[in-house]
Amino acid sequence: MDAAPPDEGRDPERDVAAPGNAFSHGEQARESTHPARRGDTRTRIQQVALELFAEQGYERTSLREIAERLGVTKAALYYHFKSKEDIVRSFTEDHFCRLDALIAWGREQPPTAHTGHEILQRYITILIEGSEVFLFLERNQASVASSGGGKHRFEQFRPRLNALVEIITGPNAQPRSRIRAATAIFAASVFFTHDPLTPADEQAQGEDGADTRQPLDRDELRKIVLELADDLTRDIALG
Repeated sequence: MDAAPPDEGRDPERDVAAPGNAFSHGEQARESTHPARRGDTRTRIQQVALELFAEQGYERTSLREIAERLGVTKAALYYHFKSKEDIVRSFTEDHFCRLDALIAWGREQPPTAHTGHEILQRYITILIEGSEVFLFLERNQASVASSGGGKHRFEQFRPRLNALVEIITGPNAQPRSRIRAATAIFAASVFFTHDPLTPADEQAQGEDGADTRQPLDRDELRKIVLELADDLTRDIALG
């Protein structure tokens, strides 16, 4: 049987169940012996949380609502995440894991222009696939920063971008080459996390007040940004 729900008088956001109580013995055993299934559940929780954060805001969304939409008990949700802050932290942790994998791959490749192009291509893919997370973080900066992790996340992000720059340019590159590679990566980051080409709200309404903004074509944007990045890095001398 599922663990008993928290007492009504207790704060559901602080009501943390121990992992051993989160599932029935059968459910817990299946999670433990099937890591892929556990990963799928974790991903589902992240997706549902993002949906609710987008619909009603981060502050107004509770763990209970996330569990209800998932169709699981709160205790089952606690098995994976103890708080909303844990869910947000998992977004950035997953992003950093993907960047680390890209960096590890790049360091094993020959220092060629093709490697630089592939690094940029794969980095853009990571940004596109995480665009919903970036949009959430941008729209909830105050709430996310108040959790105390905002500055720490930035401190973790910068050295990874520096590592990508070094792979593209080589370890002993001149400042000009490093700046051009950093600009290419920055351009990709901006265009795939902020949609800067979207018109301002006051310029995007027709006479009837309807939203006239057209969604950006991601494939076309990928092509344009990659061309720009290649132009910036094409003449970088690796050494």
